[in-house]
Amino acid sequence: MSETPFRPREKLFEKQRYFQSIQKHTYLKGPFDKVTSVAIPVALAGSAIFLIGRGIYNMTHGIGKKE
Repeated sequence: MSETPFRPREKLFEKQRYFQSIQKHTYLKGPFDKVTSVAIPVALAGSAIFLIGRGIYNMTHGIGKKE
């Protein structure tokens, strides 16, 4: 006795045709992949640059020193 598949075979073939026909990069093929591959790293880099800049500003002006 075999186990039932998670997805119907037709849906699997449809997804395979979709992913094999696209000419984009592999990591940007899905509909929401731009969020995980582009937006999140850009947000992390932006916040890191902001925090580093704020730290340098505070050090140069002597703000937030412990007595």
